[in-house]
Amino acid sequence: MNPLHWSYRISFLVGFLVCVALLGFALYTEYAWGLIPCPLCIFQRIGFLVMAAFFLVGALHAPQRGLRWVYTGGVLLGALWGMAVAGRHLWIQSLPADQVPSCGPPLDYMFDAFPFAQVLRMVFTGSGECAKVEPVLGLPMPAWTLLWFVLLATLSLVATLRRPTPDRTTP
Repeated sequence: MNPLHWSYRISFLVGFLVCVALLGFALYTEYAWGLIPCPLCIFQRIGFLVMAAFFLVGALHAPQRGLRWVYTGGVLLGALWGMAVAGRHLWIQSLPADQVPSCGPPLDYMFDAFPFAQVLRMVFTGSGECAKVEPVLGLPMPAWTLLWFVLLATLSLVATLRRPTPDRTTP
């Protein structure tokens, strides 16, 4: 089956399943491999969660052409968020050891102690635990997430821009 010929509903269902699988793998690496996620990793998970929600609702609703952009827009917002976070994460990981920011407090403490805007500012300035490179199949985890954000955003755009095929069940 060629993904370029999938219906909108099938494309969005596949996007949802991929997001769920990626989130499941993230939880597996956390609990089975012992890789504790840094704040930037958690924000990348939020991007996949947002995308999964819009993929699921889009697959269930499968609206006509104009309304499809609502769901695709949600997917793209999640993807753009994730791409920005993953890009920042990769940049922090590429810094020399003497330029890596110092480690900050855990994310749950930051949310308890600081306003949301300040937490975002603190997370995006980076911390030492975000600089630790844990390769999976030769690439750091943020590189894989960046690749998946791009692929899933492309899937949503192809599904939305594709011309719907006529329904063959009607005479």
